[in-house]
Amino acid sequence: MDTISLESDGTGISRPLSEQVNLVGNLLGLAIEQQAGSEKLILVEKLRGLCKMAIEDDSEAPRLEAAEIISKLPIEEIVWLLRSFTSFFHLVNQAEQQEIIRINRERSRAATTSHPRNESISEAVFRLKQDGTSIDDLVSLIQGLDIQPTITAHPTEARRRSILYKQQRIASLMTQLRRSDPTPHEKSRIISEIYNQILLLLATDELRAERPSVIDEVENGLFFVRNSIWDAIPEIHLDLKRAVKEHYHVDLAVPVFLKFRTWIGSDRDGNPKVTADVTRETFRLQRRTAANLYLTELRELRRELSISERQRSTPAILVDSLAADESINPLTDFESRLFRYEPYRRKITYMMHRLEKQVEVLDDHKVSIDQSLIYGASQLKSDLHVLASALTDSGLADLVDNGRLGRLLIQIDAFGLHLNAMDVRQHSQIHELAMSELLRAAKVVDNYEDLSEDERVALLTHELDDPRPLLPIGIDLSPQTNDVLSTFRVIKQILDVEPDAIGSFIVSMTHDVSDLLEVMVLAKEAGLWRHQNGQVSTLIDVVPLFETVDDLKNADAFLATLFEHPIYRKQLSARSNLQEIMLGYSDSNKDGGYLMANWALHRAQERVGSVCARYNVECRLFHGRGGTVGRGGGRAGQAILAMPQVTHNGKIRFTEQGEVISFRYAFPEIARRHLEQITNAVLIAPHSAHPSVATDSREAELLNRLSALSMQAYRHLVEDPNIWEWYVAITPIAQISNLPIASRPISRKSADEVDFDGLRAIPWVFAWTQTRYGVPGWFGMGSAYSSVDDEEIQLMQTLYKEWPFFEAIIKNASLEMGRARLEISALYSRAQASPRAEELHQLLLNDFSMAEKFVLAVTGETEILDHAPVIQKSIRIRNSYTDVLNLLQIELLHRRRDNMDDESLLDHALLLSVNGIAAAMQSTG
Repeated sequence: MDTISLESDGTGISRPLSEQVNLVGNLLGLAIEQQAGSEKLILVEKLRGLCKMAIEDDSEAPRLEAAEIISKLPIEEIVWLLRSFTSFFHLVNQAEQQEIIRINRERSRAATTSHPRNESISEAVFRLKQDGTSIDDLVSLIQGLDIQPTITAHPTEARRRSILYKQQRIASLMTQLRRSDPTPHEKSRIISEIYNQILLLLATDELRAERPSVIDEVENGLFFVRNSIWDAIPEIHLDLKRAVKEHYHVDLAVPVFLKFRTWIGSDRDGNPKVTADVTRETFRLQRRTAANLYLTELRELRRELSISERQRSTPAILVDSLAADESINPLTDFESRLFRYEPYRRKITYMMHRLEKQVEVLDDHKVSIDQSLIYGASQLKSDLHVLASALTDSGLADLVDNGRLGRLLIQIDAFGLHLNAMDVRQHSQIHELAMSELLRAAKVVDNYEDLSEDERVALLTHELDDPRPLLPIGIDLSPQTNDVLSTFRVIKQILDVEPDAIGSFIVSMTHDVSDLLEVMVLAKEAGLWRHQNGQVSTLIDVVPLFETVDDLKNADAFLATLFEHPIYRKQLSARSNLQEIMLGYSDSNKDGGYLMANWALHRAQERVGSVCARYNVECRLFHGRGGTVGRGGGRAGQAILAMPQVTHNGKIRFTEQGEVISFRYAFPEIARRHLEQITNAVLIAPHSAHPSVATDSREAELLNRLSALSMQAYRHLVEDPNIWEWYVAITPIAQISNLPIASRPISRKSADEVDFDGLRAIPWVFAWTQTRYGVPGWFGMGSAYSSVDDEEIQLMQTLYKEWPFFEAIIKNASLEMGRARLEISALYSRAQASPRAEELHQLLLNDFSMAEKFVLAVTGETEILDHAPVIQKSIRIRNSYTDVLNLLQIELLHRRRDNMDDESLLDHALLLSVNGIAAAMQSTG
């Protein structure tokens, strides 16, 4: 019988992974045969075999034969092929994640005190000790740590939650099969259950029936919090505590340094569906989720703390607390009898009653959020500390330090009762329009939008100085301005309930100081900001977001002007003299191309860090990274180590987006590994000596020239009058725009006006990934390389070995080039009758060829990705399967253009193809 499987012999793929993939591949083959017939399974293997032959023989003929077979298939058979290959990649991806978990467990078992596991927290503390870091310096470093991953709703997760659940179930069963040493009967039962889940996977719609609402996205985000983040956070802190004990022999009280934030339900930029009501509902859902998570923890804690007052005396702190609880809300008669001699269980029961009442109120949509506070984070934390103090006084401190209560104390500091602090983001232009209308309505000035920047700053400064409200009572405003004001009002409502529930107010496309002062004036209107008796009081941080190449280059001058503004200095004083600065990786790449964006971002970080130091302002950089290299993706720990030395102060934020969230947080073990790699990098980065490239150095001049040449080539490409028509014709961008994966539109313009300038960076990258060009991750490097001489190549070889930033640029480009397949891309271009199609494809091919020479010359490798053989081999093995999906998509695009089948059937099949290639590439945008 034909099966879908992965040949591991001679490929370098480990035996455990090979066994897992072959198991699920065989079961998938059986499922296809059962549901669609043996002919479909034979066709699956024939197409895959032809594409494999094309690769092995370096011949296009077998691939063209496969394309010819596909061209004659009815749409129904194409759909079955898409579902079959997509299901295969879903299963393979799960097997690979389980392999990552297996390898990490093996390495953990092999680790010792003198040889800790690579990129672990223990390794970071060990290295610091070896480098001579004293315990006092280590304590200072740990106390300054501030790591905040931020979950966003950017539309790059193509899978439905139903698919994710089934993948998780299959992964869980595969884990049981590997770890539990099952009996033959148990093994048979597990394999049968895997088969059942594969049958369900094939019978489940890949695509959502409709675009998710913002609240659907909130629920998706909460899934990952409940599933892995909730448990990973205390483990990371306990890992650090254990590492300090192991290497320094000191019991250190580790402060909570790792907290999550979210943009889901609060990021307004370009998403009109995120309203004040949606943000209010997001807050309610997060509080309810947090309360339920604490209830689960307290239920288990109550089961554990069976301490009887007949065995140990009850400390006074617990006696007094119980008396206060009893006077306010007595236990039921049953509970009083049940826990008569068990004071800890009585105390926990009181706490649970309050949380249950809190959940009940949060479930009642008629109760406004300002009336919903029954049991706040500070009260819960206080009660947990009562339990901890009582246990310590009773000689049971180990139950606190190494037990569930200790974990709970970490969780209350990390999550509060709001779970993840929400950032609010909005485009600067929206604030400008609202400010203009308000000033006009208040009869302050009629032409705010026509004022110079100096005039705007002077006017806004005056308004911040003036205690009177700007908005006259009863004035009618446009819906857009009312929406802006409603945003600030709901922030005020939320902060009145939970002061930690709102994080930063981020201003997209920040160009001028007035962009931030406008936010402060609007906050003042809502009672969020006050200037009184020479001091500012506020609960929000105002954060500039620099996204274009020009804004990145001017970031230091902008900040210098901002820090010298007298009222903004008071704003900083009100916020502990900390300034958060966000850097946009996606739009800078779309604006200037790969090399320029990376160099501009690196220099911007260096200049931002220096100007903050000059003005004695604490800086926290917020990196707006996407999943792909073209949007700042890559290994997060290595990216941190590649940052300029001046920025390494232990404080960092970064976004987690789309399919990256699923990959990093679907499984607790992988979530913990990812977070420990981040923590490892942040700990060792301040002590990692690597060269700093001076602004006027030879190295900097070389990078300046190469990035400028790269950007020139990139702008020549995207400004070509024929590029947009060609791009739209050869890529599935039209289908991506209709893919129901997010509430946010793909363009800042209307659907009929989508063009290069209006298209967001995510779908721009997504479409290039589908066609296997991968342009945003390497284009322009070839043009840059054409200008270098032998001496400069030698210089770059040295930089690659000694400078983490340059190493990261080359390795990340290598990854995207390794995943690109321009022989497949050529088929997309040829299939569409677009003007200058061949010329444009050749332009990309030429730059790719030169970029490949660039990478190989610098690394000294024979082939791209020789430094990462596992990834290199995985890509090669996947290609014969992925090529089939590409051929299917090319045929569907051809039929859609020529209206050869029912339009709705073709559109559905094209969306399935987009999903399938996203699964194959493990990447969207």
